[in-house]
Amino acid sequence: MRVSVIGGSSIDERDEATAEAVGRELADRGHVVVCGGLGGTMEAVCRGARTASDPVETIGILPGDRRRAANPFVTIPIATGLGHARNALVAMNGDAVVALAGGAGTLSEIGMAAIYERPIAGIGTHDVGWIEETATPTAAIDHLERAVET
Repeated sequence: MRVSVIGGSSIDERDEATAEAVGRELADRGHVVVCGGLGGTMEAVCRGARTASDPVETIGILPGDRRRAANPFVTIPIATGLGHARNALVAMNGDAVVALAGGAGTLSEIGMAAIYERPIAGIGTHDVGWIEETATPTAAIDHLERAVET
């Protein structure tokens, strides 16, 4: 499946390690990563997915009009020219969503994921009713795999 991973563009070392672990877990299970394609959570999750023992594709849905703006771990950059409006596309293009710590942009992607009825697993993110809070990347992906199967 494709899993959209959303979170902050400015993150601390702990959040970076979590995002990278999510990327590795997704790769270990053969799932494609979808993200916003820039830095912070987006770069860390793509790095985890691409440096795993069996790397997977990483799709970066970029806010600007230049594909080369993508972080170096994005394998399929998609320029949109939409700015923050591209957040809807990030949520829509995953079969499920992992939400990590972030700000207003992350919250908007959570809202879009709920509108598009994507299952959402959260690790240390916003406390809203649509999110199944999980403690680890493994638990998050387990939840999403079960949710997508039903």
